[in-house]
Amino acid sequence: MEAQEQLKQWISESSRIVFFGGAGISTESGIPDFRGVDGLYHQQYQFPPETIISHSFYRQNPQEFYRFYKNRMLFPKAEPNRAHLALAKLEAEGKLKAVITQNIDGLHQAAGSKEVLELHGSVHRNYCTRCGKFYSLEDILNMDEPDGIPRCSCGGTIKPDVVLYEESLDQEVLSRSVAYITRADMLIVGGTSLTVYPAAGLIDYYRGNRMVLINKTVTPMDSRADLVISGQLGEVLGDAAGM
Repeated sequence: MEAQEQLKQWISESSRIVFFGGAGISTESGIPDFRGVDGLYHQQYQFPPETIISHSFYRQNPQEFYRFYKNRMLFPKAEPNRAHLALAKLEAEGKLKAVITQNIDGLHQAAGSKEVLELHGSVHRNYCTRCGKFYSLEDILNMDEPDGIPRCSCGGTIKPDVVLYEESLDQEVLSRSVAYITRADMLIVGGTSLTVYPAAGLIDYYRGNRMVLINKTVTPMDSRADLVISGQLGEVLGDAAGM
């Protein structure tokens, strides 16, 4: 059976589907993977992205952190693409139980998905490190501090609710993700290289025999999948969801 038809059949036969995704689903909405370092990047920044978005760098050099964060990680005009919409449709039909994402852009919720577990947090949530006051993404974008560092009305520095390098994942989100994957009768993995841990280790908890990998490039886990589809997530999921 052709891979796309196999995917459709498995979806029709499943009722506890879980989707686990990474940056590849957002690149189709025009959000570049920040690891894709281009020539322009080297002209603008003296450090690799993994260094800049680390906890210690944020503490020691918040001005440079926020310069990178605002330029390379915030895309307020991005819209959900066909892949996001397909997953929301499958959830509305009662087939898909959860989206587990490494992305921080909120596009799954914008597409209509309700049960979204954000392993790495969200740019839409920001908190004062002194008093805990909440600030939206719009608040951050509208702040015009001379040094570029968003500050609370109390004077404290505002930090995005995003998991930086050197920080731990939220244990509640992690445990809920494990629970969903353990109970899933089908696991669709898409747009992730499956090289960033501990997130990549989540697929170890899947106990079924319908693990589908959808990616444009080969991953270290291809040999463990029951079905591997090479292609654009929006096209593959959109067709599979009948939209």
